[in-house]
Amino acid sequence: MKSSINKPFLLTLLSVFSLVLIQSCKPKGTSSAAEGDASKTYVAPGKYDEFYNFVSGGFSGQMSVYGIPSGRLFRVIPVFSVDPEKGWGYSEETKPMLNTSHGFVPWDDLHHIALSRTNGNHDGRWAFGNANNTPRIARIDLKTFKTAEILEIPNSGGNHSSPFITENSEYVVAGTRFSIPMDNVNGDVPINTYKQNFRGTVSFISINKDNGGMNLAFQIQTPGVNYDLARAGKGVSHDWMFFSCYNTERANTLLEVNASKFDKDFIMCVNWKKAEEYAAAGKGEKRSVKYAHNTYDEATHSATSKMENEVIVLDPKNCPDMVYYMPCPKSPHGCDTDPTGEYIVGSGKLAAVIPVFSFTKIQKAIADKNFDGDYEGIPVLKYEAVLHGEVQKPGLGPLHTEFDDKGNAYTSFFVSSEIVKWSVKDLKVLDRVPTYYSVGHLSVPGGPTNKPWGKYVIAYNKITKDRYLPTGPELTQSAQLYSIDGDKMKLLLDFPTIGEPHYAEAIPANLIMKNSTKIYKIEENKHPYAALGEPKTKVERKGNEVHVYMTAIRSHLTPDNIEGVKVGDVVYFHVTNLEQDWDVPHGFAVKGANNGELLIMPGETQTLMWKPERTGIFPFYCTDFCSALHQEMQGYIRISPAGSNVPLTFSTGTNLPADEKKPETK
Repeated sequence: MKSSINKPFLLTLLSVFSLVLIQSCKPKGTSSAAEGDASKTYVAPGKYDEFYNFVSGGFSGQMSVYGIPSGRLFRVIPVFSVDPEKGWGYSEETKPMLNTSHGFVPWDDLHHIALSRTNGNHDGRWAFGNANNTPRIARIDLKTFKTAEILEIPNSGGNHSSPFITENSEYVVAGTRFSIPMDNVNGDVPINTYKQNFRGTVSFISINKDNGGMNLAFQIQTPGVNYDLARAGKGVSHDWMFFSCYNTERANTLLEVNASKFDKDFIMCVNWKKAEEYAAAGKGEKRSVKYAHNTYDEATHSATSKMENEVIVLDPKNCPDMVYYMPCPKSPHGCDTDPTGEYIVGSGKLAAVIPVFSFTKIQKAIADKNFDGDYEGIPVLKYEAVLHGEVQKPGLGPLHTEFDDKGNAYTSFFVSSEIVKWSVKDLKVLDRVPTYYSVGHLSVPGGPTNKPWGKYVIAYNKITKDRYLPTGPELTQSAQLYSIDGDKMKLLLDFPTIGEPHYAEAIPANLIMKNSTKIYKIEENKHPYAALGEPKTKVERKGNEVHVYMTAIRSHLTPDNIEGVKVGDVVYFHVTNLEQDWDVPHGFAVKGANNGELLIMPGETQTLMWKPERTGIFPFYCTDFCSALHQEMQGYIRISPAGSNVPLTFSTGTNLPADEKKPETK
């Protein structure tokens, strides 16, 4: 009798059973888990951590900053998601930062970060983050720890393979995760015509070396596969970028089965210097597309959004010697280059080995045309011709590799929940430690640079059951800190993270602290609605708009009594923080506002827009504790009926209670 269970269902069932079996073998509680040595992570009160650790927030859409080795959370930097704590995406000044060609998008999925580099090493100027859902790249200014720029990526259905950065911050790259029909063609095609109509792209975004400004320099159109991660070359491989890719089967349904058929997928090798030359020589096609470019001006404390409408697209068929594929087993995720730039490590999620490729051999194979055919017109290098060697039986589910300063590599294994240390030179496994539990990415301070600082490896875990106090069905994600000073890795510390941690980079604190912005100088505030001192405060009516030029200082708001506003008016509270003392922000909120609050840094101006919908007296107040008289830092705005003739008035300290007013003398 023929079985009624189809093959895809059976494979899925077996996969689930295997994962359940592996999970059941894991420690059942903290008593059976490895204990850390937290004494080595202790940072005394008033002392600073050695490293800043910038961690992507995954589905939170934000970037977080932790201290290493303490594991203390310092700050959550709002990037792609609105943040009511800081007013990000709620204030009129920051709303344009979340504009896209699809309109205002208040959320995204920030998977990876990259720190700017000079001569291959971290320089402490900027951090970059990717939006995986609505494709975008953000730049964070590490002087202010604020998002300074967001650039949307056209011709992309997802932006996972980003924002990996070249050795001297010439470019950040953005590879599409989901191949789609290009933006300049009719995309209304049957999904099952994937092979005929879907294409991928990798985008090269140039970085201004002086101010960090981003520009979409060019894109390379590729076959319709899924690009996962990427790394730039270093040293001898400086001019190249390497992208891992999967779904070379070009499946459009049930990818867990249909995109796992081939024994090998690819790592794509791109000579970006040659691509740059082709673009400059006019070899690219200018295509009409639409994408947003958003920038934040620190002088005006305001963002602007500009819609771009053109991109240069290079086709490898017309640009020889620019793009090559090399086979990589199987469904690769990680794609990492060692500090010398000679070795490229692939991490196939379903592979039993870790392949290590040689850049020297790649160049020889290209010169000798040692190809194994082509894939959609792109030459495929022979696996054996480019292979340095394979790490044998390293673990189950390799994902991502980082490097130390002693010639060692550290690879995370999601299925077997461990970090494995191995020698890049002879490909021998040297050590392994368990993680608790399902590790994804990991980070060595300076690991992606030419000269790693080493000392620690940090695991970022997707699942951490039994490690912390339970909080319902949703448990915290976590990071785990291991010492790599000696021959053996040693667990030091667990610490929770905001969800969901993906990749991170750690940088010595002194590279950032020396340039940190403490205040905005009030005399340099160029905001068009700034009130540079209490005598400059006022309330003006412009049709149905009421503009309140307000100041905040310990411990009052000016003005704090406002009358003559009507239902149907739109009120703009432009609040300037007059403080010039470090770390004295003020907040602002008004009853009934349905957007959020403001958080205003010393010397800064921010705007809350409010549409009163009913008559009455509405309190407003400072939301950020600022002094012993913080509770007294409040005021009232009176809303009268539409058509009312109540005059527009404002004051602070003079609108005394009626029974206390002195009678007027004639």
